[in-house]
Amino acid sequence: MAEITASLVKELRERTGAGMMECKKALAENNADLEAAAEWLRKSGAIKAVKKADRVAAEGRIAVAQNGGKAVLVEVNSETDFVAKDENFINFANAVAQAALASGSADVETLKAAKLASGETVEEARAAAIVKLGENIQVRRVAVIDSSNNVAAYVHGGKIGVLVELKGGDAELARGIAMHVAAMNPPHNKASDVPAEFVAKEKEIELAKMTDKDKSKPAEILEKIMAGKIAKIVNEVTLYGQPYVLNSDQTVEAAVKAAGADVIGFQRLVVGEGIEKVVEDYAAEVAKAMQV
Repeated sequence: MAEITASLVKELRERTGAGMMECKKALAENNADLEAAAEWLRKSGAIKAVKKADRVAAEGRIAVAQNGGKAVLVEVNSETDFVAKDENFINFANAVAQAALASGSADVETLKAAKLASGETVEEARAAAIVKLGENIQVRRVAVIDSSNNVAAYVHGGKIGVLVELKGGDAELARGIAMHVAAMNPPHNKASDVPAEFVAKEKEIELAKMTDKDKSKPAEILEKIMAGKIAKIVNEVTLYGQPYVLNSDQTVEAAVKAAGADVIGFQRLVVGEGIEKVVEDYAAEVAKAMQV
């Protein structure tokens, strides 16, 4: 059997990120063949990935990649914020975003087979990252805009990502709108995008809140009062109706129209949204253990 040297172990660790003992075992199992040992570790990592797959991964980061009017956001999740801040995790997330941009993948299943710059597929690199970082890691969502219009991609703190498509205007305005969407999270773009069911429900609620004195007013006055209340609510839930965060003296609509532009649409991703996080009660665990 070939000799397993310290330099071989070191090189395998640097290549795979696996622990020293795992690297020694991999080399021993593969007659000190570096390539075979790396593949052995990868297969081992895939097994570990399956074992960790049922663990909640609600932390992580949003990574972005852009080339002109084509931009992508990817949400990559980890179990803890500690790992989400690890350089290896950040590098993996950024590599996945670049792979999504280069491959044109618009969904996670397609993205899994996309190649990274290293030659690995996204899924292979994910399994290797699980071995290296010791947590369940998932590529959860992809958002894409590919347009000849102005496209802005903005990520705030690695946790909130926004894509905006702006017809007309310029790159600076598109970025400003993206920052607004990140900060204010408007559910809809324009008043015409607000569902009729939502408006009807809000009218019902506002009518129920009115006093008998208000309800006794002439129909045309009551209608004006109701229209004003609903307009205010619609403004609160639409991008165009909200005060612009970069200039609160005007609405987003006013800022956009002043530039002769129009917001075609936007996408917003927030790390972990919709995932039910597990809250560990360590005190209860200890108390239960003491009773055994």
